[in-house]
Amino acid sequence: MVLLVENSPFTAQQVQLLNELLPNLTDTQKIWLNGYLSAPGATIAQATQAVEAIQAAVPTTISATILYASQTGNSQKLAESFGAELSQNQVDVTVASMTDFKPKDLKKLEHLIIVASTHGEGEAPDNAIAFYDFLHSKRAPKLDQLKYAVLALGDSSYEFFCKTGADFDKRLKELGATQIVPRVDCDVDYDDDAAKWFTNLQQELLKSTGTAQPAQPTAAVTTSTSKYDKKHPFQAEILEKINLNMDGSNKETYHIELSLEDSGITFEPGDSLGIIPNNDPALVAQLIEALGFAADETVTVADETVTLEQALTSRLEITVVSKPLVQKLAPFTEADVAALLVGDFQAYSYGRDLIDFVTEYGPFNWTAQQFVEQLRAIPHRLYSIASSYNANPDEVHLTIGKVAYEAHGRARTGVASGQVADRLEIGDTVSVFVKENPNFKLPENPETPIIMIGAGTGVAPFRSFVEERAEQGTEGKSWLFFGEQHFMLDFLYQVEWLNYLKDGALTRMDVAFSRDQAQKVYVQHRLQEKGAEVYEWLQQGAVIYVCGDEKAMAKDVHETLIQIIEQHGNVSREEAEETLKQYQQQKRYQRDVY
Repeated sequence: MVLLVENSPFTAQQVQLLNELLPNLTDTQKIWLNGYLSAPGATIAQATQAVEAIQAAVPTTISATILYASQTGNSQKLAESFGAELSQNQVDVTVASMTDFKPKDLKKLEHLIIVASTHGEGEAPDNAIAFYDFLHSKRAPKLDQLKYAVLALGDSSYEFFCKTGADFDKRLKELGATQIVPRVDCDVDYDDDAAKWFTNLQQELLKSTGTAQPAQPTAAVTTSTSKYDKKHPFQAEILEKINLNMDGSNKETYHIELSLEDSGITFEPGDSLGIIPNNDPALVAQLIEALGFAADETVTVADETVTLEQALTSRLEITVVSKPLVQKLAPFTEADVAALLVGDFQAYSYGRDLIDFVTEYGPFNWTAQQFVEQLRAIPHRLYSIASSYNANPDEVHLTIGKVAYEAHGRARTGVASGQVADRLEIGDTVSVFVKENPNFKLPENPETPIIMIGAGTGVAPFRSFVEERAEQGTEGKSWLFFGEQHFMLDFLYQVEWLNYLKDGALTRMDVAFSRDQAQKVYVQHRLQEKGAEVYEWLQQGAVIYVCGDEKAMAKDVHETLIQIIEQHGNVSREEAEETLKQYQQQKRYQRDVY
């Protein structure tokens, strides 16, 4: 039923309201309305009341902007999922990366929703740096008109857990904005907490639209298009396992090939593979002994009854001592845990695991069930995929360096890297899923030049980049800067790189082996040496990629790039910094750092 303005006594606004309402009425509602308006003695006032009721019944559309601060894609996927759902519930939604949003437009917004990951040591992700700096500068406007909500993602094993989201929350309050719902800080297993937060937010937003309940209430949030994810991983068989370091090296770096046959899993260069590891059985046995429990005692974890040994081996984290964990454990001991929490906790926790803590601060007054309830699930580990799906459609390759060190009188190994290096062999299976990374991708135009900078296992994604371009047969120029300790012992994938150089799939390669001479030489030094040519490639539209350690290598490379632009572009440092920021916004400077 549609009314035409020229054939009715109603105004255009009334016609619009009626056209929105009438198609949604049930037959019973139409009969009642018809009888109400045609009843004997019906007055103009009654008719007016009916029209007002119609106006009140028609949902009001509100606007909301969702901005995401995302390094590896988690916040972006959540933001896009939230936006899709809100758009079905009378909300006019805009979803954007903070890179693509003009901060001065904050004054124009009605509702702002921020989904923010924390990167590294409490830093904002690359795509959020400019927005973060603006918001915390004197240029930031008063935002008394703004209503906002913040969802923060992080990892509680880090000192500055969810700091970026907390900073946004605090600053928006300082600028006068009104919080819609309280901020929620999510740990690595964020799906359920994020879904609850969004459900509460959506209900608050919809109150102002006249919609009592969401059309499709949120039950859970998914960030994967595959049937396999971190809650439902694929059991991938190990097809190949090779130590890439030569005898005499102080490193163990493994090339792992996994079968994806019959999984339906796909990926793109730049994506990561998540591994859900098991704890070392020997470490589990030591912890159970230190606690004084029996290995075969049953406990319930995630609604599943298992033995304590099974829970600590394959379900719960035992290798990290975080401040949130210690706060949970404190009530079960009479030891002075408070002094530890107010002191230099990072200095204490570095290199220690749960055995160290329970040994030092026991005994504890608890049951096995109470103990496991304080622990979080084993976090997955992400590894950059080192192969092209198009070149190897039934496989995925990884480059994993074994983490091993001595601390506090005991040998320690990484949970996942130790399992791969020491306890998994060809024919064994490992629990995996693909983690898309939309912020680390080859250019859409395969002819675009690329500059790849990586040290150690940071070379992994560049193997997938070059393999992909070789498979496609593209002629875009590519330049790899690679660094490690020793040429003879640690030149990862040396034969492959030489073959790619010979075939033309890789245009140039510069290497830096830090320990082969008295003065250490790193990839940033090679970049500086080739500064004029690097700048020339940048002028030709090259995209820069950096993968590896954030604290040292990536930081030094960033500084070197600024110096190259400043020197060879003949601009001020401020202009060089701004140019590099623009490269980030244009996705011409992408980083996968950790």
